[in-house]
Parts: sequence; C-alpha cells; structure tokens
Amino acid sequence: MNEAQPFMARTKSFVSRARHLSPSLQQTWDAHAGDYVIDIPRGSGETMVAEDAPRLNWRQVFGRESVVRCEIGSGNGDQIVGAAAAHPERDYVAFEVYHPGVAKTVAKAHKAGLTNLRIIEADAQHAIPIIFDDHCLDELWVFFPDPWRKSRHHKRRLVQPAFAAEVGRILRPGGLWRLATDWADYAFQMRTVVEDSPFFTNPYAGMNPDPADPEGERGGFAPRWDGRVLTNFERRGVEAGRVVRDVCGQRVP
Repeated sequence: MNEAQPFMARTKSFVSRARHLSPSLQQTWDAHAGDYVIDIPRGSGETMVAEDAPRLNWRQVFGRESVVRCEIGSGNGDQIVGAAAAHPERDYVAFEVYHPGVAKTVAKAHKAGLTNLRIIEADAQHAIPIIFDDHCLDELWVFFPDPWRKSRHHKRRLVQPAFAAEVGRILRPGGLWRLATDWADYAFQMRTVVEDSPFFTNPYAGMNPDPADPEGERGGFAPRWDGRVLTNFERRGVEAGRVVRDVCGQRVP
C-alpha cells in the first residue's frame, strides 16, 4: 500500500473563539507555558504553522523513547491531563486552538506535576502534515469534534477520507484512531470513513447496530472506551438527550 500524500487543509474544522486570559490564567501562562507548549514557527494565521516548520522529534521533545499518543481538540485538558497522569510511562501531545483552553491545560498539567505532556496551539488539520513524521504515533484521539450541523457545512468536518489517509500516515501499524461524537449523523460518517479507508480496519465492524443508522444493521460502533474521561462537555450532551457513539479504527500493517 502506498503511503498517503500529505493532506493540506482547505477550510477550518473549528470555530475561532476569544483568546483573552483572565489575570490568574495569564499568570499561569507566563510562569509555565514554556514547560508544556511546543514553540513552532508560525504561518500567516494565529492557528497556522509555517509551511517550512521542522518535523517534531519525540526523543528531543520528551527526552526519551516512549509510546506517544495525541489528542486533537483537547479543550480544557481534562482528557489529556488525566491520561498523562495515569500513565507516566507514556508521552502525550495535545492540539488545541482555543487559547484559554491551552492555558487551562497548562495549569492542570503543572498542578499534577506532569513531565510527559506537551501542547501544540495550532490547527491540527493544517499542522500535522507539516510537523508530524510518518508512523510517529501509537494512538490518535478525536473526541467530540465540531459537528458542523448544517448540511452545507459538512465539508468542514474534520473526519473525512482525506484526513483519514493522513491519520494512516502518522499512526504506526496496529495503532488506533479513537473517535467519539454525540451528533448522530457525524457518528455514521465517522464509521463509514474508517471502514472505507484502505489504511484502517474496524475491530467492531458489524457490531453494535444502531436503530437510528440510515444503513440499517451495518453497525461498526465501539463500546465506550474506558480510557475516555467523562468531561463536562460530554455530560451536557447526554443531559440534552444526545447519544454518544464511539468509533475505532486500527491501522493496517
């Protein structure tokens, strides 16, 4: 199988939000951001990296060889900080474009005394093809990405065939792409993107059929991964009556 060609984003898969920090967060940022936020050459936009930015070397970033897992859209850091605290033998990288969220993650990481977490404040869809090496991750997590609810905006969704090929490039053989959403039609799209990609198999193909699935008994949904933290975001979705669906893709050898 040929490796995927780098996928360059054409549209943003997120909505830009305010970058202002409260005085306390600003103080935390000034004191500790340098310990956690990877300094990457910037492109023309505040969430873009330079096209000639160097590829990251995890041994240089973390000072050791280890298993590396990455989360796209880490929000306020609950998932990635919890995982890094629970598994000090592994290293973790988070992408987040919401500046206060990055600052809150820095604060939580510092409070937990973590040394195995780094944060990249950039659009992952744009940055990954530039700064990530082939087969550099053991897992990639995409939990509750922006659903872009209107049909005309579905092209902005992160989980698309071209991005699946890019994920296939950066995951090691046997590596896992874990996804979750509380938006039904996006869950069905995620399932289909994973199963249609030549880079992935679905360990749960045909399992857990969903009565709302437009493809009937196709199934293909994973049980809730016990490593996924129940965040306030997910809790609010459940309280609003939305069903959370998990999808998992395994990188083919």
